[in-house]
Amino acid sequence: MENKLKVSEIIGVVGAGTMGNGIAQVAARAGYTAIMRDVSEEFLQRGLAAIDKSLQRDVDKERLDAPGKKSILERIRTTTDLEAFGEASFVIEAVTENLAVKTEVLQTLDRITPPHAILASNTSSISITKLAAATKRPDKVIGMHFMNPVPVMQLVEVIRGMATSDETYERVRTLAEKMDKIALDCQDSPGFVSNRVLMPMINEAIFTLYEGVATRESIDGIMKLGMKHPMGPLTLADFIGLDVCLAIMNVLYEGLGDPKYRPCPLLKRYVDAGWLGKKSGRGFYEY
Repeated sequence: MENKLKVSEIIGVVGAGTMGNGIAQVAARAGYTAIMRDVSEEFLQRGLAAIDKSLQRDVDKERLDAPGKKSILERIRTTTDLEAFGEASFVIEAVTENLAVKTEVLQTLDRITPPHAILASNTSSISITKLAAATKRPDKVIGMHFMNPVPVMQLVEVIRGMATSDETYERVRTLAEKMDKIALDCQDSPGFVSNRVLMPMINEAIFTLYEGVATRESIDGIMKLGMKHPMGPLTLADFIGLDVCLAIMNVLYEGLGDPKYRPCPLLKRYVDAGWLGKKSGRGFYEY
C-alpha cells in the first residue's frame, strides 16, 4: 500500500540551508534515508556541519548516544543533482521563498520522481494550489511548513491545496508523526495561520522602531517581559531573515489586498542594504 510510509524509504530534501538541513536531520533521526540536495558542495558541507553540531548538543545533554549520532549521520546523503531523487517516495523542497524558484524546482521534481511520490513544499506563505497547478500531479502536492529550528520545534503546519488528495494528506500526517512532530492543518490562504498572525506583529514592531516610538531593546524587552515571548519580535525577525519577512509580508499584502499588511518601509530599506539579520551579520542587531 502506498499510503503507508516505511522507514526504509527515501526522503528527499531540496535545500541544505537552515530549514533544509533541519528537515534532513529529523528525517534521518526517524530512521529514513535522507538525501539532501543543494546547488554547491560548499552549501552541502555547511548543512552537514550544522546537523553534526545539532546532534552533538543532544549527545552532550545525554538525549542521544554517540553510536546513535553516527547512525543518523550515515543515513544522510548529499548531492548537487536533483536526478538523485529518482527513487524518492517523498520530497520536501526548502528553497528560497520565491514563487518562480519553487515552481521550477517542483516542475523538475515532477519529471524526475516516481509517479507515486509526494512533493511537499516548506513554503511559509506561497499558495500550495498555485504551486501544485504547475505540476502534473496536483493531487500529490501539499504544504509541509516546519518551524525553525526544525529539530526543536514540534509543529508542522500542513496545508492542502485545492487538488490535494486525502491519501496525500494522510501520508503527510504519518510522516510528521514518525518525525516526532505534531501536524496541524489549515486551508490554503496567504501566510496560512502561523505567518498570517506572526508577520504582521513583527511588521508592527518594525513600524514602532521606524516611527521612533522606542528603541530596539525596549521593543523586544517589552514583548519578552510583558507578553512572555521567548524572543523579541525584532530579534526574531533577524533570526528568520529580513528578506524572508519581507517576502511573506508581500505575499500577505498582494494576496489579501488589505493595507494593514503593507510592509514597513524600514524593512524594505534593510533588505535593500543587504542587512538580512543573523545570516548576513547585521539586521536590527549586529552579529
